[in-house]
Amino acid sequence: MMKTILKYFLFVMVLVVSSCDERIIEFEIRKTYIDGYEYVDLGLPSGIKWAAYNVGATKPEEYGGYYAGGETEEKTDYSLETYKWCNGSDDTMTKYCADSSCGTVDNKTVLDPEDDVAHVKWGGAWRMPTKAEQRELLNKCSWEWTTLNGVYGYRVTGPNGNSIFLPAAGYRSERWEVNMGHDGYYWSGSLYSSYSSLAYYLCFYSGNQYWNNNTRNRGQSVRPVCK
Repeated sequence: MMKTILKYFLFVMVLVVSSCDERIIEFEIRKTYIDGYEYVDLGLPSGIKWAAYNVGATKPEEYGGYYAGGETEEKTDYSLETYKWCNGSDDTMTKYCADSSCGTVDNKTVLDPEDDVAHVKWGGAWRMPTKAEQRELLNKCSWEWTTLNGVYGYRVTGPNGNSIFLPAAGYRSERWEVNMGHDGYYWSGSLYSSYSSLAYYLCFYSGNQYWNNNTRNRGQSVRPVCK
């Protein structure tokens, strides 16, 4: 049964069976939404709220879509030849370039809203996280490698005890699917200013979690944030 009182509440009926009796217990799981998409408040110092699932997904364990940095649609070939913001090579960037050796300089180091896939797909206050927000997720939360409905990934638990699940969705390079079910690669909206063909992302596998930078043409997951 669903009811709305500023937030959404999902009532679930659970059957508890014991050796002595059978009892029906009703309990409440609270789900919170912004602009129609579920978020989790992890109690982070910044106040940032993290989405409960990836862009292109409807459940936490679903991989969702794969997007090149600064692009808003999926495709079959994630190569420099097909990348929207260059002319076929990593030294011909046409947007988001702070280094003349990489292309036409515009000194943009954060994606514009129209190139932010989280904002384009979900609208409203939703956007891709910055590298600082991904760093906060790494440093202020506990990370546990686990499975959710058979999907490997991390349960990330915030200071207030709430958690999100990040599936190990791998990435797309050219026409290849890489490390799916083993590693996770999540774009930020922050560009690497020292070499402008790169962008920052959050990366993890079963033994480690960190943030790094890589070529923007690669197809990776996006977990939106809002405030």
